[in-house]
Amino acid sequence: MILTVLVLVPSAVLFGRVWQENSRQKSQTDLEKKGVEYITALTPLISALAEAQSSAVQGVNAPPDSLTAAVTKVAAIDASLGDDLKTKERWADLNSKIAKLPKATGGSLAVLQAHIEVSDLALALYGAVRRNSELNRDPASDINNLQQAVAIDMPTTVVRVSRMGDWANILQTATPKTRGTIGVQFGQEVLAVQDSVNALTEDLQAAVDDTSSPTLSGSLVTTLDSFRRGVESMSRGANPGGTPNVATMSTAQTALQTALNALAGVTLKEMAKLLEDRSDSLAYRRTEALAMGLLAIVLVLAALIWPAIGGRRRPDGPPIGESTRDIPGGRNPAPAAYGGQYDIAPAYSDIDPTRRERSGALR
Repeated sequence: MILTVLVLVPSAVLFGRVWQENSRQKSQTDLEKKGVEYITALTPLISALAEAQSSAVQGVNAPPDSLTAAVTKVAAIDASLGDDLKTKERWADLNSKIAKLPKATGGSLAVLQAHIEVSDLALALYGAVRRNSELNRDPASDINNLQQAVAIDMPTTVVRVSRMGDWANILQTATPKTRGTIGVQFGQEVLAVQDSVNALTEDLQAAVDDTSSPTLSGSLVTTLDSFRRGVESMSRGANPGGTPNVATMSTAQTALQTALNALAGVTLKEMAKLLEDRSDSLAYRRTEALAMGLLAIVLVLAALIWPAIGGRRRPDGPPIGESTRDIPGGRNPAPAAYGGQYDIAPAYSDIDPTRRERSGALR
């Protein structure tokens, strides 16, 4: 019993640690899946904000229908996951500022600054979801690079491309007094777009180079090519060092945002698939650990109960160790002096060997 207990205790400790680590990984994976779900809802919002910004700079105050639909979608997902991801306060602040955008006045520069403030809040919401869902702490290299691309690089690229196009529009109607300042701002946005595109490409390439997904590379090829063509068209329209071609930039901007939305959709889908595969693997390990734990308990109980059952089934008879065979008749129970054999007395028909001598004496 003592030996059984000594075996059981370390086994129980090992089982507890395995179970605890499995539970921790499962909880983190479930939280990351919620983060992917939230970011999926944010993707249309950042594009709709860029569309609303460009329309407002051109004098259209009414928000586009895409913005209303995107706000409704994010509001629904925040109501469901906001407590787990700690985003309720950020979303409430962002939502209130989005509602005030149509009231922005003071000229194109003031309108653009109001939209820039809102888009910065939207980028901050991306960052909060990324951190609070622990996507930024994922141990897998492919998921870590994908979350960097979809939660930082892509929304930043959308915002920078939109601002670059809007600064180009404002530059066309700027006064000589403000043209220099606006031109500098436009140049900074061109450089910022290039940096965002380079970071996005590097993160996606790193994810493809080190992934367990058999479909990631193929899924990204088409959408990434469309994105690169959009960037090239946008750069030609921007014409760094010269006068930007607003018409070319506007067409390229629309194509680029479409490509970014498609790229974000593919990336989020691959992330969701990788996390789902991890969840299945953890569930299998949990079942396996539980089965091994139950088997260990059964074996311990069997080791404790079996001796008692065996003792109760022992047959009646002489104590163990004593011979139960009768000593045959005519054998001298004393062992011989040599060899340990029994002496056998001659007994032809009678058991008593002195019977003939007594019979002769009577005659």
